[in-house]
Amino acid sequence: MEGIKNIVSLIWQDLINLIHFFTIKSGSKEIINHSKNLKRDGIIKIENYITSSLADLLKKDRHVAVGAASPIPGAAALLAKEEAKLLNKRIRVTILHSNKYNNFTDGARELFDCAAQGRIDTFFLGGVQIDGQANINLIGTGEYPQTDKRFPGSFGSALMYFVVPQIILFREEHSPRTLVKKVDFISAPGVSEKEIYRSGGPKFLLTNRALFSFDKYEQKFSLLKIKQEENIENIIELTGFEFNVDKNISKMAYPDENRLSILRDKIAPMVSEFYPEFANRVWGV
Repeated sequence: MEGIKNIVSLIWQDLINLIHFFTIKSGSKEIINHSKNLKRDGIIKIENYITSSLADLLKKDRHVAVGAASPIPGAAALLAKEEAKLLNKRIRVTILHSNKYNNFTDGARELFDCAAQGRIDTFFLGGVQIDGQANINLIGTGEYPQTDKRFPGSFGSALMYFVVPQIILFREEHSPRTLVKKVDFISAPGVSEKEIYRSGGPKFLLTNRALFSFDKYEQKFSLLKIKQEENIENIIELTGFEFNVDKNISKMAYPDENRLSILRDKIAPMVSEFYPEFANRVWGV
């Protein structure tokens, strides 16, 4: 009888140990999964960093327009709009790729009309190449028309460049390949002759490493801010054109927890409507 009790006791203890083992393992899995979520949501991704920096340039705007294939500028415009609400201000945001944030009924044609009438304060432009005079190339690389690579094209970029007061040039990649001494093809010119009337033009260039301002009179960029981990020497090495260095150069600020919360809780669901893959990759929504 005593032997049976011992056997039962051993089996019971083994069962308890087994339950304990799987409880710990399951708990560890939950902890690991939670840690991954914290890592995904907690680390300041470069997309959040750039979005935050762009939003800082839009605070004084009344109407910000965003073209197609521009998830980061779109997120930045919506962030500026949400933060303006907290100050009882209003920023109108038009995103061509969106159904919810696009009041135009005639697509790009209406966008161009609105810009020509002076009713858009800021627009974003990118380029396969951007040079030191803020010329952008949206056609392809190599000698035109025998380009090595061909891209979608200009699609009204020259018009927007001429009439929108604040054009922000935006490029995620900061390298001598994208920021060149001279573009292979000028899709939209950064500067014009003095006798040509031009109400719009480049004001800033933002990359994943730095923020530049553009002086239309000197026809040259000035380095305003650099990413926290960057130094001026590295920016010089990675930039294909010459530029000035602002005497008050500073570091680009990380978005604080309040801004990150707005991005995760409010902006991410908005962006998922017109850029679902981007929203899922950056914010997991």
